[in-house]
Amino acid sequence: MERCEAYRIKDPCDRRGQWRALMPAARELRVELGCGKGRFTVETAKAEPDVLFIAVERVADAMVVAMERAAREGLRNVFFVDADVNRLPEFFAPGEVDRIYINFCDPWPKSNQAKRRLTHGNFLRLYRRVLAPEGQIHFKSDNARLFAFSVEELPRFGFSLSEVTDDLHADGPQGVMTDYEAKFHELGIPIHRLVATMEPWTEPPESEPKKEQP
Repeated sequence: MERCEAYRIKDPCDRRGQWRALMPAARELRVELGCGKGRFTVETAKAEPDVLFIAVERVADAMVVAMERAAREGLRNVFFVDADVNRLPEFFAPGEVDRIYINFCDPWPKSNQAKRRLTHGNFLRLYRRVLAPEGQIHFKSDNARLFAFSVEELPRFGFSLSEVTDDLHADGPQGVMTDYEAKFHELGIPIHRLVATMEPWTEPPESEPKKEQP
């Protein structure tokens, strides 16, 4: 961790509303949730040097590998935060984030685990609090059930879907892959992907509980 301190944001709450001071000329601010060992993070940052990337990862060992990758490339447009996703509104001001990447998150397959999925409504509400108008979520997964769940859940919370595919690499590799994605692709496992764009939305009021009949 000490070798890569220049890439780590120790007090992300202090950056709230001021992230672009790290790169004043950045045309966009993008956040990756769960960057793992950083292959996608670093390769995407290399490909778009005019974009500021903030990668959030709660597993310290994985984040160190990601930071070392960034350091080897000499990148100046990517930084890392060691934290849980549910703290995003503490780190980013309303409308501060242009895009969120969610790549191969834990599918939490049991029905009683649904609220832990990063595309569950509870998380989508958090993303809405930091995304800019018409901000986007780019989501990829190898898990067909999680993807189907996400395709239904996102529109319920004010996101329109585009670029929806159940086999992203059917005609050859597309875009930057994560480490997991590259392995899945080699094994012939199809990759699901979508883009969700935030639209104006008002959360419907909770229905009142039914009164018991006397």
